[in-house]
Amino acid sequence: MIDHIGFAVSDYERGKAFYTKALVPLGYTLIMEVAGENNASGHPAAGFGINGKPDFWIGGEGKLEKPLHVAIVAKDRASVDAFHKAALAAGGKDNGGPGLRPQYHPNYYGAFVFDPDGHNIEAVCHMPA
Repeated sequence: MIDHIGFAVSDYERGKAFYTKALVPLGYTLIMEVAGENNASGHPAAGFGINGKPDFWIGGEGKLEKPLHVAIVAKDRASVDAFHKAALAAGGKDNGGPGLRPQYHPNYYGAFVFDPDGHNIEAVCHMPA
């Protein structure tokens, strides 16, 4: 089981603002920040999560050479829909609106957005409607 994930963004403040808004429908909030002088990388980092546990991190080291894909579990399909709407309102770009993806399994309901750096961020619910 993965404890947490982190990746670099090209503009730390822009990335922090995007994720602060986009992750609200999934129950995620900004839990902590580590200043650059207190971080091994020398750059600031922001940790988002649920119930006080940051498990999704961004850092200000600069844009990655290639984008990555991260999927975050949503409690229900309405949360997937709300994530997609919030992420677009926060400046994300659509990469696949909310809907079933039966090629993965019959109850796979997901939505995809590109963050400001082009990372493919997904919200997914595996529960039946």
